[in-house]
Amino acid sequence: MPTIEVEQIKEKLKSKIPKAVDVVFKELHTKEKYMESFYIKTISDEAVLHDKLFKPFFEQQHPDEFKNYLESIPQIKSYETEEKAINDFLNGVAILFYQDSVLLFDSKVDRNNSVLDTTVETTIQGPQSGLSESLPTNLGLIRKRYPEPYLNVEGMTVGKISKTEVIILHDTRYADPDTLKRIKAFLSSLDIQMFQSGEQLLDSIKKSNRALFPLMLVTERPDRVAVNLATGKVILLVAGSPFAVVLPTVMKDFMASMADIYQTYWVGRFLQLLRYIGFIISVCLPGLYVATTSYNPEIYRVQLALSIAGSRNAVPYPSFIEVLLMLFMMEMLTEASIRLPKAIGPTATTVGGLILGQAATEAGLVSNIMIIIVSAVAISNFVVPINAFSFSVRVVKYFILASATFFGLVGVVLGFLIFIAYLVKLDSFGEPFLTLVQSKPHKE
Repeated sequence: MPTIEVEQIKEKLKSKIPKAVDVVFKELHTKEKYMESFYIKTISDEAVLHDKLFKPFFEQQHPDEFKNYLESIPQIKSYETEEKAINDFLNGVAILFYQDSVLLFDSKVDRNNSVLDTTVETTIQGPQSGLSESLPTNLGLIRKRYPEPYLNVEGMTVGKISKTEVIILHDTRYADPDTLKRIKAFLSSLDIQMFQSGEQLLDSIKKSNRALFPLMLVTERPDRVAVNLATGKVILLVAGSPFAVVLPTVMKDFMASMADIYQTYWVGRFLQLLRYIGFIISVCLPGLYVATTSYNPEIYRVQLALSIAGSRNAVPYPSFIEVLLMLFMMEMLTEASIRLPKAIGPTATTVGGLILGQAATEAGLVSNIMIIIVSAVAISNFVVPINAFSFSVRVVKYFILASATFFGLVGVVLGFLIFIAYLVKLDSFGEPFLTLVQSKPHKE
């Protein structure tokens, strides 16, 4: 490449690089050679630049000797296009101009490469390490737990402004090629300005098919990623996010916890059964209470029916208003527990719940049995191990409650059947949402 052409490239790049306090234009020269470099000091590792570039520049006297040295460095790559060079520069790559060459030196500094502890999907037994915000660190953690030569790693860029790097992982022996094509096509079709985390994919999927339930699983655990790779799932890693995305995802994935595989067989199955029971209680119990107290009190034994009637004697409004009031307060307490600082969150919500429940019953606004039912619903909802799924379950119970308010027990059954029919209709990139058995792995 002629020197004049190099100068033209340099001037074009210089004109497009924004002026900022952390942008460095550095010139180095000796009697025999001259080099110019552009980099952003806040996202480039200046220590690496000094040790790998600036120091050898002055130590090696002959120009050709230094050029051969540059070409031997693994972090060095050749200039391709102006747009790509600018994008790399804005991500921490240094641009070098030496003799008749334009080179790019990968000097990105990774400030989030420490392995984090799990904070969302905690387990009593098993690994406690979670993913970090560093893409290379996350990929290394997964490769360590899944040392297979069939692990395929592909990269692409998402986001018109953010230009976020996304890595697609799958085992070529087990992943379904059609599912893989659908996932890649979906990522390519994303029309988004800023792509910061895998959770944004969830929002995009919901907008595309108006789904209430999440059709992808977000996890912070490398061991869950490894387990899902072995079952034919596709994993997405997003730069800057400490979470991985698992696709396709079905309902049984949301009801499974990594704690299950670290328990004995029957204990693990019991815990899974407990979660499904909690799921049904959370969805149906408020509606069942309204249906039985308002329409079919004869379903209770006489003693229980009299006890419920006695506790509701002072309540001035129908049972569905009572249920709505307490469910609304429970939702407020749940949101408060998430938003409050960790130091005071559990204490504030526990004390608030106790005071609220006691005051409501003493004031005659709700019955004693209603406090028990709301507590059972709240506890059952928290049994679901994946937060995104439990949030959707919180919405469904209001649909069952409305159906029970108008049609009684028939409404509960009808509402639950409509809910099941809706779940049957859902699919995650071609995989039915209510799949109980994993599709047969693809063989090469």
